[in-house]
Amino acid sequence: QFISTLCAGLFDAGSIAHGVALLAMLGVISWVIDLPFSLYRTFVLEKRYNFNRMTPALFVSDSLKQAALAAVIGLPLLTGVLWLMAAMGAAWWVWVWAVWLGFNLLVLLIWPTFIAPLFNRFSPLADEQLKHRVESLLERCGFRSKGLFVMDGSRRSAHGNAYFTGFGASKRIVFFDTLLDKLTPQEVEAVLAHELGHFHHKHIVKRLLVLAPASLALFALLGWLLSQQAFFNGLGVTQTGTAAGLALFFLALPWFTFALTPLMSQWSRRHEFEADRYAASHTQANDLVSALVKLYRDNASTLTPDPVYSGFFDSHPPAAVRIARLQG
Repeated sequence: QFISTLCAGLFDAGSIAHGVALLAMLGVISWVIDLPFSLYRTFVLEKRYNFNRMTPALFVSDSLKQAALAAVIGLPLLTGVLWLMAAMGAAWWVWVWAVWLGFNLLVLLIWPTFIAPLFNRFSPLADEQLKHRVESLLERCGFRSKGLFVMDGSRRSAHGNAYFTGFGASKRIVFFDTLLDKLTPQEVEAVLAHELGHFHHKHIVKRLLVLAPASLALFALLGWLLSQQAFFNGLGVTQTGTAAGLALFFLALPWFTFALTPLMSQWSRRHEFEADRYAASHTQANDLVSALVKLYRDNASTLTPDPVYSGFFDSHPPAAVRIARLQG
């Protein structure tokens, strides 16, 4: 409420400019609160286990780039959302949902070619032996990619990964350089086959199909809550408004989605098992097992997580369970 009053000194209270300023200022405050935790994670915890490769200069550079992206993309988006909330009547939440969904799809489309290169360097895969092995796997799996790239993940972390990103003609496969340093070509092929399993089973599409109606329901809930004075009073705010309501809603969002966490976690773990089976059918299961052992070991992952916590929060099954299924 203090921030809203402060912004009212700069812009007319209730105007779109006032709402954008309020939400932007809350975003800055949230970043400031998270900053010491981010510094601790990067330069204390990650360093303790020899994972961190990030320099203070690179940390500052990344932060400035993220702030610039937030300003260039986020401020126009917020302006559009607040205009829709003011101009589209009682059904504004349908329009805002459509914009939000379109924005997320656009980010998925432009991420590999426009956003990711701002933070990392991507070079074509130069290892001809590995390239031939990967291309043979792609042909067997019926997967077409715009290119095979190696990302300089070692500039920031010792963690390794591989993924494919983008849609349609922009699909590309990316290997962290740290992954290629740790795994054999056979193990890299098995890890990639696992990622291709997600593509084959259309896991991303399925998640989007679930996310779309779920987010529509949340926006409908937001539309109703903004008309309820009790929503604002219950959170200790007496000054109402669309921007204030939007900020409060996203602060309270974890309370609304908490009950869905175990369901989404279980669904995600099932997807991981499906991707493992796909990898085992197109490569050697033992290669995936040895790759998983190395990755869990090198990432210092918990091998025996608490079953209740793991069942509620973990998106990936425990290593022992995955390996047992692959060897079964």
